Order: sequence, then C-alpha cells, then structure tokens
Amino acid sequence: SEELMKILHTVEFYSPSVGGAQEVVKQVSEQLVKRGHEVTVATTKLAERAQSIINGVRLKEFYISGNIVRGFRGEVSRYQEFLLNGNFDIMLNYAAQQWATDLALSILDRLPYHKILAPCGFSNLFNPQYVSYFIQMPDLMRLYDHLIFHSYTYRDIEFARQHDISHYTVIPNGASEEEFEHADSTFRQRYRIPEDVPLLLTVGSHTGLKGHSLVIEAFRRARIGRSVLLIIGNTPRGKGCLFDCELRARRVQLISLGRKHVVLLNPPRPDVVAAYRAADLFLFGSKIECSPLVLFEAMASKTPFVTVACGNAEEIVGWAHGGAVIPTVKRPNGTVEADSAVMARAIEDLIMNPCDRHRLAEAGHLAWQEQFTWEKIAIRYERLYEALVEGLNTSTKEA
Repeated sequence: SEELMKILHTVEFYSPSVGGAQEVVKQVSEQLVKRGHEVTVATTKLAERAQSIINGVRLKEFYISGNIVRGFRGEVSRYQEFLLNGNFDIMLNYAAQQWATDLALSILDRLPYHKILAPCGFSNLFNPQYVSYFIQMPDLMRLYDHLIFHSYTYRDIEFARQHDISHYTVIPNGASEEEFEHADSTFRQRYRIPEDVPLLLTVGSHTGLKGHSLVIEAFRRARIGRSVLLIIGNTPRGKGCLFDCELRARRVQLISLGRKHVVLLNPPRPDVVAAYRAADLFLFGSKIECSPLVLFEAMASKTPFVTVACGNAEEIVGWAHGGAVIPTVKRPNGTVEADSAVMARAIEDLIMNPCDRHRLAEAGHLAWQEQFTWEKIAIRYERLYEALVEGLNTSTKEA
C-alpha cells in the first residue's frame, strides 16, 4: 500500500548523542521520512541539540532520566500525556530498561494506536535488581501488538520464546550506504599512518565494557611487526576507561620499542567512516552487546573483522561470512570474555594472509549490499508497520 503513516519512535537518546540505539533509530527514522512518512522521535532533551527537526525527523524532547528500577526524574506526566494524546498510527519503543519505554508500560492498554517494542537485548536480564521487572515483562510484551528483535539467537528473543510469546519479527541491524559508499580515502595521509603499515581498528565508547583492554593486549601480543592500532571512541561522563587505555597505549609503545603504536581518537563521524575504510582489520572485544552495529559497518567498508562472541556476533558471521569469531567464555552475569592470546593468534592469521582478508572483505561487503543497508532494513520496518496499521496478520515471520 502507499498509505503514509504517522509514526512515533521513542528512544532514550537521539542525535547528536552517539551510540547504537541512537544510530538505529536515527537511520530508520530518516529512511522512513524519505519514503514519505511523518516520523516523530520522543527523546531526552539535550543542551547541545539546537534544532527540533533533524533531516525531516520531528523531535519531541523531555527532561527525564531513569527507569522503573532506578526511579524516574523529570517531566514524567508530561511524557505520558503526550503518549495518551498522540495522533499516531504506530509507536515503536526502542530498547527496554530506560524511561522512554518504561514510562509507556503502565499506560500501554490506554494508547489508541498500534504499539511495537524492540527490547534491544535486555542487558539487565541477569541483574538481581531487575528480577521483578522481568517477572512482569512477559505480560507487558503481550500488550504490544508486535515485537522486533535484531537476532534469532540472543537473550531477548530466547526470553520471548521461553514465555510462549510469538508475535515478533526479526529485523537485523545495518550500516549506511550513503556514508560507506562515499568514504574519504585520505585518512592515513591526514593522520600520518604510512600506507605499508598494518592498521587495526576498534570503535566503541570508553565505557570500560567495549573490550579495549582485551584488544590492546591482543595487539601487543600479535607478532605482526610494525603496526598501528586505532581506538575510536567518545568518553562518557565520569571518564570511563580512557585513562587506562592511555596508559596501556604507552606501555605497548615502550615494550615494542616504538614499532607498535596505539592511537586514541574521537574524531567527527566522517573520519570514523574513513578510518574503517583505511583499516586492514577491525577488532571487537566488547563484553556486552545486543547486535553490534560496528560489525555491519566493518562489512560496509570492506574491512574483515575479528570479534568475540558478544551479542549476536556469531550469527552475523553466519549470515555474512565477513569475519572470524574467537572462542569466548560467557559469564553468569551475561557478559563475555576472551583470551588476548587467542585474539592475537587470530590477528596474526589474518594480517599474514592477505588472501583470507580479501575473501572475508568481499563476502561481508556483498552480504551488506544485498541485505544490510539501512535503506533495505527500513523497508522491512515499513512493511511491518503497514501490516499492523492495515490489520493484516503479523504472526511470527522468521524471515
């Protein structure tokens, strides 16, 4: 159908804030606007955000923080009134365990439009403080018209299956064609990284959970000669692991007698995309993820990757064959860990074998072009929204 819809997306943070949830909602929202729909995003008010419309997406901002377990602060009733009085065809609550979703839960049955939840991993599923939250969650999930998961294998979809919840669709994450097909090729020149030196890259905020220490130690151990490891990430309030990363970086340089360098950057987005393109190998050592966007971005930039089995990383490799997963230990608290020596061997294998790198790069890039561009992903959201709005049968489509 060509019916244009009034769509509401809710998410804790949105552009210019940077992060996985922000990126997914931004990309899907902007693609749906391009397709003619009216998209509003309800999100936290940020001092650094000047405009109320970004690339056609209307923003409705609220001074609110917290979640059900930690408690809420701010304009709680104003937000709930906004939801109750909203003139929308459909709402997507993106990511559980934060205010923009949690404040909708108590009024779901009173909202006059179709409702979808994308849980985005249930990162606190094993956290004792969240026991009662997850006891109530199955009944709440049933109040939604539909659920969206990013994986067939991760803990949030397993949780749904355990509770006989089946009104869901799996829609994977992706990477932007617009960004990656037009990446700048002068990154090495501008950052004075010689063309003949292997460049390894990891991208993730300095939260302490993105596996920077594992990646740095694996890089230190890998016998690959002169080389550069680039860590790109912003620093959350409260400094995170940045200081620790700086110390480790200096140590690598000293131990390798200046043959290896670890460079820490937080550049503008076009430089992040250019760095992916310039890199020979992408490394990912994160302790907890839902469906890591960075692996899709590596494939979009034709960069092979080595990753731990965090989130649905193994599944992404199965879909696209764009990289290698190393043996990973899953902890009872839901985080994962891997051995830096094992990651170091995987780095050596790929840096020493350009043919293998090329094969992975080509396979990943082809799979991305065929299935994982945001343009294609957004059409899947659009089809699902239209089916719900038109009252079509949306029982589980394991597409």
